[in-house]
Amino acid sequence: MTEGVGSADEVSETPVAAGVWRPEQVTAAWLTEVLRHGGVLDAGGVVDFDSETVGTGQMADSVRFHLHYDVEAPEAPATVVGKFTAADVTSRSTGIAMRTSEVEVRFYQEVAQTVGVRTPHCYHGDVDPATAEFVLILEDLAPACPGDQVAGCGIDQAALALTELAALHAPRWGDPALERLEWLNRRSEESNVAGTMLFPVLFDGFAARYGEVLEDAVLDVGRRLMPHIGGYLHRQPEPWTVQHADYRLDNLMFGTKDGGAPLSVVDWQTVVLGPGVADVSYFLGAGLSEDDRRDHEERLVREYHTALEAGGVSGYSFDACFTDYRRYAFAGYLMAIGASMMVERTDRGDAMFLAMARRHAAQIIDLRSHELLDAD
Repeated sequence: MTEGVGSADEVSETPVAAGVWRPEQVTAAWLTEVLRHGGVLDAGGVVDFDSETVGTGQMADSVRFHLHYDVEAPEAPATVVGKFTAADVTSRSTGIAMRTSEVEVRFYQEVAQTVGVRTPHCYHGDVDPATAEFVLILEDLAPACPGDQVAGCGIDQAALALTELAALHAPRWGDPALERLEWLNRRSEESNVAGTMLFPVLFDGFAARYGEVLEDAVLDVGRRLMPHIGGYLHRQPEPWTVQHADYRLDNLMFGTKDGGAPLSVVDWQTVVLGPGVADVSYFLGAGLSEDDRRDHEERLVREYHTALEAGGVSGYSFDACFTDYRRYAFAGYLMAIGASMMVERTDRGDAMFLAMARRHAAQIIDLRSHELLDAD
């Protein structure tokens, strides 16, 4: 199990001067305050910095800061990455509705240190839930590089990703204390009813936008799912744990020949109390080619299950695990529908959502996941 790197003591809710929500508001003095509070700058300070846009995320704007100090500071980072409120109006509106900025900041403040998954060290986090304004100053994971959701990955990377996923799920598996974290325990009868009403509308928009390029078999999966969407959302078997809920290649940083941890996980805007195996279905369904998934998915799911047991999980058989894996093959398909309709539209976003829809549709068909809907 990989050791977590966050700490509640390291990420205070009000650590430094408030009111910095956008990259253009960042100053050398503010960065100095952040690093001193984060315990990585003992003397001197940041006197200047350069910045560059990084990442392809659509729910936030990310910037790498190259820091220049007035005195030698070997303990201080040469670079940090800042995540800020998205400039795009659609993405900002989605952030308010889905609480994505609040959720990510709270994850680093309250949960990251209690799980085994490798995340970037967080030097500073602040959020205004009412406006979705937020800022995170994080460890720069370079020279590690993100995966590519459109291109997919190989079997070795998939196996590594599932091992790290078990390190996220196992430590808090079935932990009742998670239910008291209101920002994490967001599932409710009201949210299920809202989803039951919303997803058919989003699917109609998705089909209208992409219907000319998507195969009928892919859209037929949605047509069969929508009459059952209420039952699917309501029936989420426990035990629950810390679920990333967007565990895909774009959100994983892989080490390279130049360095970096073997794997680190980023982008925690969607983390929720829920069934951990949904992350497994979500990742394998869209991360692997259809042929690789068909050839290797049962073995990979079994390796994940073995890692859960090694992490202390008991009373959860492999048969139950694989049934849940089949059930939650719909998770990625629903994400492709919902996210494509609720964030800023881009060419790469279109390519990613189309790839997700196609791969998850094939996964659903291969696993006969609709049979589980009918059983509900």
